[in-house]
Amino acid sequence: MRKNLLIFSLWFPATIITLIAAILLLYIMPISLIEQSVMPNQNQNLGVNEYQLYAAVPEVLGTFISTIKTGDARPGILAKFFEKHKSPLVSHSQFLVEIADTYNLDFRLLPAIAMQESNLCKKIPLDSYNCWGFGIYGSKVLKFQSYEKAIEAVAKTLRGKYVDKGLLTPEEIQAKYTPSSNGSWANAVSHFMEEMK
Repeated sequence: MRKNLLIFSLWFPATIITLIAAILLLYIMPISLIEQSVMPNQNQNLGVNEYQLYAAVPEVLGTFISTIKTGDARPGILAKFFEKHKSPLVSHSQFLVEIADTYNLDFRLLPAIAMQESNLCKKIPLDSYNCWGFGIYGSKVLKFQSYEKAIEAVAKTLRGKYVDKGLLTPEEIQAKYTPSSNGSWANAVSHFMEEMK
C-alpha cells in the first residue's frame, strides 16, 4: 500500500512538471520552426503537396520517414465511375476535370448527363462521339471528331447558354436541355452526380 502511495505521489508531480515544461517550450520555440514543421512542401512539377511524417521508433529499428502526396482526387473519382460502367470515357477522366475547371462547371455534370443520355457513350450514333444527346433531334445528329471535341463543345454550351443564364441545377437545365422530360432526366442526372461523390 505504501509503495502504491509513493508511486502515485511521485507520478502526479512529475506529470504536472512535464506538462508545464511542454507548454513553456511551446511558447519559447520560435514560430518559424513550428510553421516549418507543419507547412507542406509545394512540388510545382507534380501539382501536389508533400507532407513528411517522422515517427519515433525503438533505436534498434532506426528512424522512420514517410512522404504523403496529396493531389486532385476528381480524375480518380471519374475513372472509377467510368470503369464501373465500362465506359470508353475512362481515358478522358483528367480531360473532363480540366474542361470542367476551364468552364467553371461541376466536374460530375458532363459524366452524369452522358450516363443519362447514352449509358456513358455505349449507345450513341455511329462515329458521332456524341454521348450527351447534344444536337440530336430525330434524324438530325450532331457529330464530333473526337470525345475531346464533344466534351469541349458541350461544356462551352452548358456554361454559355445554361449556367450563365441562371440554369444551375439539373432540374433547371432540364427545362431547356430536354423540355419534354417529366422530371426523370433531372432525377437521373442528380442521382449519377451523387454516385460520383
